[in-house]
This record gives sequence, C-alpha cells and structure tokens, in this order.
Amino acid sequence: MLQTSILFVEKYPFILAFLLGIIPALIWLWFWLKEDKHPEPVRMLTLSFLGGMLAVILVLPVQSMVYNITSGENTLSFFLWASLEEIFKFGTVWLVALRGRENDEPVDSIIYMIVSALGFVALENTFFLMDLIRAGDFFGVFITGNLRFIGSSLLHIVTSGTVGVFLALSFYKNKTKKILYTVCGLLVAIVLHTSFNIYIMNVPDSKILLVFGLVWVGIIGLLLLFEKIKNEKI
Repeated sequence: MLQTSILFVEKYPFILAFLLGIIPALIWLWFWLKEDKHPEPVRMLTLSFLGGMLAVILVLPVQSMVYNITSGENTLSFFLWASLEEIFKFGTVWLVALRGRENDEPVDSIIYMIVSALGFVALENTFFLMDLIRAGDFFGVFITGNLRFIGSSLLHIVTSGTVGVFLALSFYKNKTKKILYTVCGLLVAIVLHTSFNIYIMNVPDSKILLVFGLVWVGIIGLLLLFEKIKNEKI
C-alpha cells in the first residue's frame, strides 16, 4: 500500500503539490472570511480565488522574460516581478469581483483582494513544491511548505490586503480619487513586496525569521485596519 502511494505521488506530483499548496490557503481563507460581518456570495469568492490562480499562470511567462532581460536576480528584476504580481492579482480580481454590484461596502474590497491573493498563493505554492515532490525530497517539501505558510503566503495577504485597504478608503470618493487611491495602494504593495524579496534573498539564514516577523507585524496592522473599516463609515 505504501509503495503504491509513493509510486502514485511520483507519477502525479501535481496532485500532492496542489493539496499541500491549497490547504494552507484555505486555512487563511477561513480565517479572513469569518471576520466578515456580511459574507460575500460564494460565487464571487470562488471567482476571486480562481482569478488569483489565473494571475499566476499569466504572470509566469512575463516574469521569465523579465529574468532574461534583466540578466537574473537583482534589484530591478525583484521590483519588476513584484510589480507584475501585484498588478496581475489586482487586475484579475477587478475583472471578476471589484466591478460587480456585490462589492457594495468598503470592507468587501479587502476581502476580495485577500481571497485573490490566497488563490495566487495556492497555485504558486503548488509550483514551488512540485519539483521537490518529483525528486522525492519530502523533507524539503516540509520545510518549504512551512516557510511559505508563515512567510511568502502571508506577504501576499499583506500586499493585496493593502491594496484592498486603499480601495476601501476610496469607496465613497469620486472616480478620480478612486483611481489615485488605487495607484497609491499598488505602489505601496509593490514596495513592500520588493523589499521582502530583496531581504529574503540577502539576509543570512539566522535572520530569516526576523523578516518573517516583520510580515506578521504587517498582518497585525492589516487586521487592525480591517476591523476599523468594518466597524466605521469611512
């Protein structure tokens, strides 16, 4: 039985990688959705989640082009990669949810952006884990999965949530201000994302947990803003 399971995993690594990628995303999804006083329609949440997944598929070939043009991993490539991910995440959820009539209160923008981020995380984690599973490196799968759960996965929540906060703050403003707030939110998200990528690639292993700790500070800040926007007219 065990041997059969191992052979199945080796033959179909995507299935296990997808399960390991999506389960943490669903845990975070449950956490954020239970914070919403007025739950969004399941259809819109599903579309936002799938939109985040679609963003991964769309962004990967463009990031590959950037990698070749910028000659590898450097500050410029990190900035462009972060920009592409934040823009594509926002773009897909804007198409499927943010323009809809279901987006009828400020806090909804934060929810939809976070759900999109979690869809992105689920598929991105799948791709990260698949090669390790194919190689039979299950210790690496355990370490990588946990590090992404407490690190980069939360980063996507923070950055997309930040864009959502700016959208929420502009909810009752005119079209020009809405655009301005959206651009500002994307710029802040890109800066945060770029900074994380640069630090995580350059800090010694002994300080990686410190970087992750800063991400958790961002999560706490996002939670506080979420609660403030949820309970007040802005």
